[in-house]
Order: sequence, then structure tokens, then C-alpha cells
Amino acid sequence: MKVLIIAGSESDMKIAKKAAGVLDQYNIKYNIEVASAHREPDKVEELVKKDYDVFIAIAGLSAALPGFIASHTKKPVIGVPVSAKLGGLDALLSIAQMPKGVPVACVGIDNGQNAAHLAARILGLAD
Repeated sequence: MKVLIIAGSESDMKIAKKAAGVLDQYNIKYNIEVASAHREPDKVEELVKKDYDVFIAIAGLSAALPGFIASHTKKPVIGVPVSAKLGGLDALLSIAQMPKGVPVACVGIDNGQNAAHLAARILGLAD
């Protein structure tokens, strides 16, 4: 598998499916998992250790998932903020304002499609 899409909760699956649809168009292999950085940190850590090239992390509210993943891997992480509260602006800022040394790419609010397009471009550079 090339890409792992991790949704922070079941309610984020609609965004994950948007990303999956684009990856299907590119014929990029992926898996989708639901795992919370807050409620299931051990599960997220185990998922990040698996052999994926790019991670797409979908998160609302505190939006810690993309940064948590990035702190456990050197591979590219793309964060997708979800419009759970404050129109998603809180999630967007949480993902975009990562500390130095823990980079996370951030796409627009609820824009799983662009996350998948970016993953495809990253994989294209690698190939």
C-alpha cells in the first residue's frame, strides 16, 4: 500500500471517502483506518509504523492527529481539517501551525480530494 488515510473518528469518514475516490482515479493503493490520537494513541503509533509512503490524516476539533502522526514518522503527512466547530478554522490552524521540525502539509477545510491529489504528486516525485 502506498497511502494510509486515517480518520480521527467515524464522523470523518465522508472526507476519507472523498480522498479515496481520487486515489482510485490514480490507481493508487491505499487503506482507510479510524483512529484517534487522543483516545487510541497506541493504535495510531502502530499504524504509522507500517509500510506506507504517505499519510493523510483527517481531523476536526483539536486536530492533533496530523501532528501526532508527523511526530512518529519522517514520511509526508497531509492534514485535512474538518469543519466540526468554528467552520473548521480551529482545525485548520491546529494543523497549519506545527512546530519546527514536525512538518505537516495542510489542505483546505473538508478538502479530502486535494489531500489525495497532493499525495499523488508526492508519490510521482518518488517514482
